[in-house]
Amino acid sequence: MTATDRAVSVKDPGYQAFWALRLGFGILPILFGIDKFTTLLTADWTRYLADSFDTLAPGDANTAMQIVGVIEIVAGIAVLLLPRLGAPLVAVWLGAIIVDLLMVGGYGDIALRDFGLMAAALVLTRLAWAYPNGLPARS
Repeated sequence: MTATDRAVSVKDPGYQAFWALRLGFGILPILFGIDKFTTLLTADWTRYLADSFDTLAPGDANTAMQIVGVIEIVAGIAVLLLPRLGAPLVAVWLGAIIVDLLMVGGYGDIALRDFGLMAAALVLTRLAWAYPNGLPARS
């Protein structure tokens, strides 16, 4: 790839969207995952956990949310390193969060927001296939 090709690729709106989504869906799940251990963003993550899912996880609800945190960290790293794998993983994960929130009840607004995030993760999945290795495909 020449310097001219690289300059054109940086101006490509699809390429810019790919990197914006890749960084967002990489860094934010990692931060949310870390917060399951530090509780700086919210004091009680367990309030978002449906009883049905809590019974599936080993230990108490706090342990379940820490497992969720590890999954979020892994998903974020996967998006950063292997977006073709990580982006659909995040989309499926968001789908599970949506189901969980609807089962808990009272969090329909957050579930709807997460549906929008899931749609964006699916867009990232498509862009990851359009830009292999993070670079525009050669014409």
